[in-house]
Amino acid sequence: MPREAYIERNFSGARLAMIDKANEICRNYAEQGFDLTLRQLYYQFVSRDLLPNTLADYKRLGDVVNDARLAGLLDWDYIVDRTRNLRGLSHWDDPHSVIRSAASGYRTERWADQPHRVEVWIEKDALVGVIAGVCQRYDVDYFSCRGYTSQSELWGAAQRMRRYESGGQKPVIIHLGDHDPSGVDMTRDIRERLALFEADVEVRRIALNMDQVEEHQPPPNPAKLTDSRAGGYIRQHGRSSWELDALEPALLDQLIEAEIWACRDVDLWDAATTAMEQERTLLRHVASRWSEVAAFIGESQ
Repeated sequence: MPREAYIERNFSGARLAMIDKANEICRNYAEQGFDLTLRQLYYQFVSRDLLPNTLADYKRLGDVVNDARLAGLLDWDYIVDRTRNLRGLSHWDDPHSVIRSAASGYRTERWADQPHRVEVWIEKDALVGVIAGVCQRYDVDYFSCRGYTSQSELWGAAQRMRRYESGGQKPVIIHLGDHDPSGVDMTRDIRERLALFEADVEVRRIALNMDQVEEHQPPPNPAKLTDSRAGGYIRQHGRSSWELDALEPALLDQLIEAEIWACRDVDLWDAATTAMEQERTLLRHVASRWSEVAAFIGESQ
């Protein structure tokens, strides 16, 4: 993990203690294979009673983290911004390198013969990195709704789900969102608009739900009274709300994995995986003997 110092900065004892704790928390998550957004790190401080749950303290932690990174006291890789990323095309040094890459990344559509077709949808773009690992392990497509899903995206999803249905599969969307007036309502909205577009989809909300709030005790926030859905939410759940970011990344991973497993026929999956690995092995043989393949093609032209 890189630490690079770009400025000199003197920190108070309280801020140094905060930096030490940030390093400890981030290092623990890195060892589990997770990185954190600033928001997630903040909720780890709140859940440990190290900071109160206020906007001022969130900003204070952000200032400390920013200064600590610039001063070389906190690893740059520990905190990520999942909403801003450079995009571009892939490149290779030569034909041999693309064959090696193809062999490594070769995958068949192992869900094609499954009784269900699963996708994972999450409310926040900032949490895509948390769900990516488990989705990629089981070759499940995943999607950031960025709040209420746009009409265009939902219509396109409905057409995709209808294709799965016509192929004899039952579409299932695993949905995760905040437990606040809009976050709870988003699951209903997805379900009803997909039905409007004539797609028969099972939408399963697996987080954040009230039983999980009661079990894991994430830090509460006041329900947003300016939200048009606040009245009904408060009558049912009270004046507190909770963010999905406050749950442990490992817990979200486990919840999604369990739901995927519940939708998957293991025997069909294992048979498809065996066939895929045999084909991948063939590609690896081609990559390992690329010079012979290239010479043969060159001679036959």
